[in-house]
Amino acid sequence: MAKKTILQVVCAVALVALCACGVAASPSSPAGAGCRKHVARITEYGGVGDGRRSNTAAFAKAVADLSLRAGDGGAALVVPKGKWLTGPFNLTSHFTLFLDHGAEILASQNLEDWPLIAPLPSYGRGRDEPGPRYSNFIAGSNLTDVIITGRNGTINGQGQVWWDKFHAKELTYTRGYLLELLYSNNIIISNVTFVDSPSWNLHPTYCTNVTISGITILAPLNSPNTDGIDPDSSSHVKIEDSYIVSGDDCIAVKSGWDQYGIKFNMPSQHILIRRLTCISPTSAMIALGSEMSGGIRDVRAVDNVAIDTESAVRIKSGVGRGGYVKDVFVRGLSLHTMKWVFWMTGNYGQHPDNSSDPNALPEVTGINYSDVFAENVTMAGRMEGIPNAPYTGICMSNVTAQLAPDAKKLQWNCTDVKGVASDVSPVPCPELGAAGKPCAFPEEELVIGPPELPTCSY
Repeated sequence: MAKKTILQVVCAVALVALCACGVAASPSSPAGAGCRKHVARITEYGGVGDGRRSNTAAFAKAVADLSLRAGDGGAALVVPKGKWLTGPFNLTSHFTLFLDHGAEILASQNLEDWPLIAPLPSYGRGRDEPGPRYSNFIAGSNLTDVIITGRNGTINGQGQVWWDKFHAKELTYTRGYLLELLYSNNIIISNVTFVDSPSWNLHPTYCTNVTISGITILAPLNSPNTDGIDPDSSSHVKIEDSYIVSGDDCIAVKSGWDQYGIKFNMPSQHILIRRLTCISPTSAMIALGSEMSGGIRDVRAVDNVAIDTESAVRIKSGVGRGGYVKDVFVRGLSLHTMKWVFWMTGNYGQHPDNSSDPNALPEVTGINYSDVFAENVTMAGRMEGIPNAPYTGICMSNVTAQLAPDAKKLQWNCTDVKGVASDVSPVPCPELGAAGKPCAFPEEELVIGPPELPTCSY
């Protein structure tokens, strides 16, 4: 496996390029599963794709009208080629938002177009600032059967104005996300590019049965908190065949913040992440936490690639979080230019009320890594648990980390962790004792979403 990593990178990039071509929605595709009976274009509701005139009223009118057809075979809203400026808008059930080739939905840069909404109950306040938060650009709550797809059209958050105000500390409220769906199920997001989100890009929260496939997410490497995909207190989530360049974690699995997440008590679980390519020089390819107070379990990461990224699969927690991270299975990582291969943090700060319960200690156990190859590595492992609450059940097998010319002399720094290692190079810290067999990986397959994505052409 380790000897084929360069080929893996080439294949991964080629796969992403194939997905970006929108092959699943080519003009010749026949109608199939998931196709809608009723189809309308945004122009039928007064939309103008000149990049200047606002289409906020057109999107609101279109969704309201098409929602009346939910019970009669569902409806699709087609956004044709053009630049469609709009304020935030909501989706509806049994609905497809289809972005044709050359279509670009532009988020308004006028903050007055973004109303305030309540904070999430599992967070208790906005993530950036106390109190309410700005609305999300595309949103929906209590929905079922929602598809966002097309022929590689673009949803552009035009986030620079938000980033500038965030850095200047001129925002009173938390920035909105590019897409947030709440309490929803049977969601498919595919063959779309997301660009320049004000903050997090995709945020499925309190959702079940979510498929994210063949998408591209792009943000400047210095943009603040532009996480790629953040499943939050969600179950049965599949993320595959996607390409993310981010100023923060490419993927961050979450489940609520401190006492609010503990009270809400909804874990993120049964999550599959495969064939992802990530570039994030200051953050992780996949982060678990730090907001993990409702628990995270059964996360499977398979055949993923990171290039010029700070760390691979990072666990972030701390005193006051409570909750747990357990039953994590990572197999087949190809890593190129990394600060750390393995990074676990037990002292993560940031608390919603600027205080935390010292008795709310997270449980981190059952963390498995196998078949990992990394090159140009600064440090193999920085493993920091919590005093009197160590991270346990860590397993590493078949791991090779080739060091960079400026690599640190101390390759492992391990405190308050316990586990085993087999066939790991460089030789790991004593806290990871010798193991005689490979790390565990579930034999049963996670079944998430439809066996095939819809191949409709509108």
